[in-house]
Amino acid sequence: MSDSAPRATKAVIPVAGNATRFLPVTKAVPKELLPIVDKPVLQYIVEEAAAAGLDDVTLITARGKGPIVDYFDTRPDLEDALAEKGKDDLIDAVKAPERIAEIHTIRQGRPKGLGHAVGRAASHVGEEPFAVLLGDEFYEVDDKLLPRMIDLQAETGGIVLALIEVPEEEVSRYGVASVEATDTPDVVAVTGLVEKPAREDAPSNLILIGRYVLPGAIFPYLDRTKPGSGGEIQLTDAMDAMRANGTPVHAVILRGRRYDTGQPVEYLQTLVELATRRHDLPGFNAWLREFSATLD
Repeated sequence: MSDSAPRATKAVIPVAGNATRFLPVTKAVPKELLPIVDKPVLQYIVEEAAAAGLDDVTLITARGKGPIVDYFDTRPDLEDALAEKGKDDLIDAVKAPERIAEIHTIRQGRPKGLGHAVGRAASHVGEEPFAVLLGDEFYEVDDKLLPRMIDLQAETGGIVLALIEVPEEEVSRYGVASVEATDTPDVVAVTGLVEKPAREDAPSNLILIGRYVLPGAIFPYLDRTKPGSGGEIQLTDAMDAMRANGTPVHAVILRGRRYDTGQPVEYLQTLVELATRRHDLPGFNAWLREFSATLD
């Protein structure tokens, strides 16, 4: 254990994917900007990072992702137009994204996998620990998943993952962890990772979800990692190489809600669930109840 390990203060969010499941809309609109009513998925993720003290955020972008950069930039022309109409509440909403965190962008260039995308942040992150947040899922800030992961990484100096339990029949869709219990509730030591195992071969029903806190020492491993599954440079391969060389790997098991927007059905479920919580959409819940009653 390391009592004086630095804490992660930077986040890396890969947003360079083509999002083919959402074509044709993602031909022109980045998937990360698809709205949950009136706030895009990516804003929820950046807010989650900032709430955990990660106020330095690097977005790994690609060609066609310019609107993401624009979204977190200022719009004085729009602000002036709204001010002329006395719409101060909307001015605050327009300004909100630029105030969440300090945003940096780095182009990935060619899509060579998650490991390659994370590796592109090396020049900005340096040797510090940092968090990686995948761009199609987010979590309740009140669950404090990221803060717990950051605390654990500072304590161990190693790799910290996030896991969630799924029904056994679903494990073949995910990366699955083999784990050993620790003395801390909902914290486990990770002894291995298996990508999309058959149900009978899965070491557990704990799957890897899109949050990682990593030491800066992972970057040389990413540089040496050869293309693996799908012909891409896999972050999992680099992490497993570090584990084999003695880097401790732990995980926090999430007991809260995961909002996954990676596929159209999951995106729609997230959209509807969060819309039902809004108090500024009068009549929506009543309409939803009536409409649901008409479904088979």
